[in-house]
Amino acid sequence: MSKVLVIDTEKRPLDPIHPATARQLLRNGKAAIFRQYPFTIILKEARPDAPVQPLRIKIDPGAKTTGIAVVNDSTGEVAFAAELQHRGFAIRESLTSRRQLRRGRRNRKTRYRQARFDNRKRPEGWLPPSLMSRVYNIETWVKKLINFAPITAISQELVRFDTQRLQNPDIQGALYQQGTLAGYETREYLLEKFGRKCAYCDKQDVPLQIEHIHPRAKGGSNRISNQTLSCEKCNIKKGTKDIKDFLKFEPERLKKIEAQAQKPLADTAAVNATRFKLLKVLRATGLPVETGSGGLTKFNRTQQELEKTHWIDAAAVGLSTPKKLIIKGVKPLFIQSVGHGSRQSCRTDKYGFPNRHVPRQKIHFGFQTGDIVKAIVKTGKKVGTYVGKVAIRSSGSFNISTRNGLGQGITHKFCKRIHAKDGYSYAV
Repeated sequence: MSKVLVIDTEKRPLDPIHPATARQLLRNGKAAIFRQYPFTIILKEARPDAPVQPLRIKIDPGAKTTGIAVVNDSTGEVAFAAELQHRGFAIRESLTSRRQLRRGRRNRKTRYRQARFDNRKRPEGWLPPSLMSRVYNIETWVKKLINFAPITAISQELVRFDTQRLQNPDIQGALYQQGTLAGYETREYLLEKFGRKCAYCDKQDVPLQIEHIHPRAKGGSNRISNQTLSCEKCNIKKGTKDIKDFLKFEPERLKKIEAQAQKPLADTAAVNATRFKLLKVLRATGLPVETGSGGLTKFNRTQQELEKTHWIDAAAVGLSTPKKLIIKGVKPLFIQSVGHGSRQSCRTDKYGFPNRHVPRQKIHFGFQTGDIVKAIVKTGKKVGTYVGKVAIRSSGSFNISTRNGLGQGITHKFCKRIHAKDGYSYAV
């Protein structure tokens, strides 16, 4: 069962407790809700210093989603789990759009613009904002959990996909230095790329074989773009046929496989580029940091016959993984990075021309856009309970985005903030 995080009267982290115990403390007035996400309570009465059990944060970094788990090494119990969805690719698109608009404006002016390449220098270890956002997201949540749980150690999966060998298996000599994950990389990359199922019949939970789209017997290469996954039955059935002949009666599947095969290595490049930067950030917390390979994570998970999810992968990272992970009843918190809005004072159309003004004042009636609020409306046409993110207006008539849709025209008098805007959205 997922535990509830607890801090004492001086905001020091205590052992996480069972949800039933937390409800009893709240009902009896001995504790109050300190934070909604992650759900944390604060005790109202001082307790004598009691020993707390050390916990470990375990992280499985990904290009789009990172798994996070807080594990008790001695008991194997997972006290907290989360899946953190990044917005790196959205940031990249925004930067690309901004660059295009700026270049368009410059080209519309006929005056000479002096080149400014020589006076720009990037600091050592610089990474683009789209990659650094992943590092900052993980750093933010590690620091939050350290504040609310007795964390004494960190584990990080330091995976490395060898993109050179994926693209050119025959590379050798001075062009290539052998990596520690050679042999693991191709299979694991294909499993991720094709969703861990047969590309030809969509079978899952069966042994999958690496299959050449254009057969080797007919001149096909070992490049990663010419490989896919197939069950044994489909692999034998296809034999040395060309994929266009094999799937001539399934044009949609053929189109899908060809598109997936040519998919760029952007995800693997993002993980490779940020892995050591993240390690440096984690070590800066002052806690001991353990690193483990992707192969070890997979071994730990399969040995315990656990399903493949981001947070379970995180719980299985490193040599410190207990022989028996207790995950029964654990409900992960789904966290999505949405940013803090835009600093633009004037919005533009798709051509980059200004078309609307943004008010300078961001807070009205004590609320700001992005706060999570609860509104209980007892009168009028909007009767009901609304819980979700709020979009404010200076008139005091707010919109609330809930699971069931958008609640429009809710007056601020009925709203109560339950979680302040922090750049993330949440779901359980």
